[in-house]
Amino acid sequence: MDDIVKQALAKWPNVPHCYGWLGLDARGNWRMRDERAQQQNLPGDKLAHEALIAFIVRNYAADDRGCWYFQNGPQRVYVNLEATPYIVRTDPSCGWLLHTGTAMGGIDKAVLTETGALVLRSGEIVAQLDDRDFAQVLPLLRMNDEPVADETLLEWMASDAQSVAATLTLTDHERQVPVHRVAAAQLAAHFGFVSEPSAPA
Repeated sequence: MDDIVKQALAKWPNVPHCYGWLGLDARGNWRMRDERAQQQNLPGDKLAHEALIAFIVRNYAADDRGCWYFQNGPQRVYVNLEATPYIVRTDPSCGWLLHTGTAMGGIDKAVLTETGALVLRSGEIVAQLDDRDFAQVLPLLRMNDEPVADETLLEWMASDAQSVAATLTLTDHERQVPVHRVAAAQLAAHFGFVSEPSAPA
């Protein structure tokens, strides 16, 4: 957290929090959501100002409820998450690169939804793969230790988790990480984050 933010928090500790005005989309773009965007449930305008984005990234955190926010001086600006708290892409040098510009590190859990969303966890970091990178990741998926065909993967995604004996894994730095199935609607609860934060009752 920036020192100037810490100083503002100390000076004004009880500033009301802000909800609904900032979003993170499934491709790692920060979006400003004005009143019209909120009322019509639109994603909002994509932020392009590099200094502002860097400021958001440096002051991005989660509260005890699993709600993610950007600490803007003394005020918490809570973030609506289209997917997960982080978005990850493939990178030739570090393997996995977060939307914040930092390397994700080794994967300790991987899940795939029925809609084809691949979500990876590394320690406390939970990140959905940018859909534009799925083609690059497909060769890293193996079923029963063999490369998996598109049709076979689609069948695995659509089938009942209890009825399939096949084991799906993701290759990560020569490790085979088991891939589990989680329903898209259950991702937030499964990983313990809140997609649309609201003020406590």
